[in-house]
Amino acid sequence: MKTMKTLFVSVLAFTFLLSSSRAQEFEPNYEESKVPDYELPDPLIFPDGEKVNTPSEWEKRRKQILQLFENHVYGKMPGKPEGMSFEERKNIPGALDGLATLKEIRIHVEQNNQKHHFDLLLFIPNEPKKPVPVFLGLNFDGNQTVHPNKNITITDAWVSNDDDYNIHNHQATEATRGMKQTRWPVERILDRGYALATIYYGEIDPDYDDGYKNGIHPLFDQEYLDTDEGNNCASIGAWAWGLSRGADYLEQDPAIDNEKMAVLGHSRLGKTALWAGATDQRFDIVISNCSGCGGAALSRRQFGETVGRINNSFPHWFCENFKKYNQNEEALPVDQHMLMALMAPRPVIAASAEEDQWADPKGEFLSVKHAAPVYKLLGKKCLPVEEMPVINRPVYNTTGYVIRDGGHDLNNYNWEIYLNFADEHFNKTWPTK
Repeated sequence: MKTMKTLFVSVLAFTFLLSSSRAQEFEPNYEESKVPDYELPDPLIFPDGEKVNTPSEWEKRRKQILQLFENHVYGKMPGKPEGMSFEERKNIPGALDGLATLKEIRIHVEQNNQKHHFDLLLFIPNEPKKPVPVFLGLNFDGNQTVHPNKNITITDAWVSNDDDYNIHNHQATEATRGMKQTRWPVERILDRGYALATIYYGEIDPDYDDGYKNGIHPLFDQEYLDTDEGNNCASIGAWAWGLSRGADYLEQDPAIDNEKMAVLGHSRLGKTALWAGATDQRFDIVISNCSGCGGAALSRRQFGETVGRINNSFPHWFCENFKKYNQNEEALPVDQHMLMALMAPRPVIAASAEEDQWADPKGEFLSVKHAAPVYKLLGKKCLPVEEMPVINRPVYNTTGYVIRDGGHDLNNYNWEIYLNFADEHFNKTWPTK
């Protein structure tokens, strides 16, 4: 009996040491001196070593790179569902003291005898007499969090618990109205002549690991779920798919200029916005805010959150194959500068925050910088600097970058930059009052 007890204690000790060791394995790195030497793959070199010399050759290379990201990072991206319809549940022309028309659109999707729906919240400025450009982005915790307006429906989908906002049993409450409004300056966006559309990402796919059985995953054919190939469509892929369904609605709404759609996201949803922009070229501008590892930051730098750390903490975000590159980033056939290059020739901008070392600001800047050869091949101007700019000094042409003071957040300063960036690339003069 004593021997069995000793063995049991030994097993517990070994398990503890193993888990501790694994946790230490994936600790973030905040020291530049520990960044390994690395060599980035060249987006303009075919697998056989031939150089990409023309825009038409780039289109062929682009398809190869997109497939590499599907197979090794985000998983295969499904196309449009077999069935889809849009149900206008609210249309309030005099919302926000007459500033906007508020719409709620339920997007119904159907495939493989499965049905699902999620809601798009849309604010359209009332003053313009012609279709307006639009920003589309996913939000955390529900559409009701972006503005305290009482007309906005509170999501009944799964949300993360939060004692500060009385969220228990994963259900949102009245206390969540406007809780994230500092990230969504709705009135300012409308005043600049833009519409704003947003979807709660948890209605598309709840953000927890359940083996891809909830959200929209049951709609997908087995080829997008089968992990034998390791390129299953994971949560970031599902959220990006949902953004494309949002674009499906926006391009047929007569109030929206469907040739001027910008997609943006913050943090994990910044990763999502980049993947949506890569897979859906209807997004005319792509904006990444503090997206870090698996987003704008170079994986090979192994700075801040690493591939191993993100896969260990959030195993459902990326496809199974991505886990092969835990502490093995050099073996990746792609890196995030190639993701940025997939946006070309469309404008793309990445933003970092000085205190957000977890997201590796330098790695985000370098991704934008090293996408330049593709943009230049397509006749576009790139970053006007070779070194990281100073704090709060945005730099951009067709590609852009800014690092602001402060921490991991999306705030008014970011939005002013994104509005100015959109003004320039949409050739838009915003209303003055």
